[in-house]
Formats: sequence, structure tokens, C-alpha cells
Amino acid sequence: MKTCDLSSGCVETCCKCIVACETCISKCSENTVECTKVCRDCIDICSLCIRFMARNSPLCEELCKLCASACERCINECSKHEDECCKKCVEACKECVNTCKTCCK
Repeated sequence: MKTCDLSSGCVETCCKCIVACETCISKCSENTVECTKVCRDCIDICSLCIRFMARNSPLCEELCKLCASACERCINECSKHEDECCKKCVEACKECVNTCKTCCK
């Protein structure tokens, strides 16, 4: 069983991703139903991921993989839009993907 490395920055990048996705939902002028769905999924998974990492859950590794997948879906959808909030969402999600893929040892 792998453990979560709290020093990996994953908690911080998940928090940034949550804020960027919430901002995207509330401010994006191009906000579509699909964009809202993927942002909400990302928010929920990132929030759960933080809690699992904090308690060093044995399911952390699987959840971090799911978190990276949710962020990738958000990247794909928000990349279709030109609003600045979408661009910030994409960047935050990319950072989250990178840390989520490496935070469990």
C-alpha cells in the first residue's frame, strides 16, 4: 500500500483547482452545461482527495488517480473557451494533474 506524501504539494494544488473551478462556474461568460458539470466534478473530487490525503487513507492512491482524471476532463472542456477564468482553470487543473500523479509513495 502506498501512502500519501503531504509534502508533495498535492493538497495545495487541489485547493487552487477548487478555487479556479468555482471561479470558472461563477464568472465564465461561455459557461456551458458540460463546462459546469466537469468543473463541479473536479471540485468534488479535489475536495475529497484533500480529506483522504489528510487522513492518509489506504484509498488515497486510487482517489488521486481519479482526481487527475477529473482534472484532465476539465482541461479538455475549459480549453474550448477563451474566457480568462477558463484559462486559469486549465492551468490550475494541469498543475493538479501533475501533483496528483506523483503524490503517493
